[in-house]
Amino acid sequence: MTTANKITLTRILMIPVFVMMAIYYGRGVQRGHAEEWQRVAAILLFAFAALSDGLDGYIARHYNQRSRLGVILDPIADKGLLLAGIITLSFSNWHYEFPLWFPILVISRDVVIVSGALLLRYLNGEVTVRPSWVGKTATALQMLSIAAAMLQVNRLELPVDPPFSWMDGLVFAAGFFTFVSGIGYVIDGVRQLQAGGHAHA
Repeated sequence: MTTANKITLTRILMIPVFVMMAIYYGRGVQRGHAEEWQRVAAILLFAFAALSDGLDGYIARHYNQRSRLGVILDPIADKGLLLAGIITLSFSNWHYEFPLWFPILVISRDVVIVSGALLLRYLNGEVTVRPSWVGKTATALQMLSIAAAMLQVNRLELPVDPPFSWMDGLVFAAGFFTFVSGIGYVIDGVRQLQAGGHAHA
């Protein structure tokens, strides 16, 4: 196994540990006896896992360690970390919890993308995934929303009336770009179906 794949696998193994720390902290908040070290541990685990994404990619490219296993593991690690963070912070009783529509939207978009890719593979024999700036922006905003929730940015107040919620604005922006990117991937999938001879896609 290459060094890049080992880093990716470590990132995957860190996900349940991050979830455990986040849940333990949330339970402490609910009881009124939150353990701050658990929140710090969750933040550090998430940050290390997120930073390792760039590290394994750099090693794979720089040292020619690209592999079929890496192609499979890397998106699993990326999506696993994001979904774990969003779902956990939606139900774990932190000081800010994501609104229910946010994890539903993120999960639904990913299900549609994966289902569409499988359909394209079945009907066309191949599928071309074209990353868009909208999709990359959605991913960045999702990651930023998780980080801001763990850092409790919602406790920062501005002298405005009515009070402005940093987190609500950030989550709304993440949700908007997630929705728009999902529509874009669907449109691109339909075009690929039509190009493959399925005129009524």
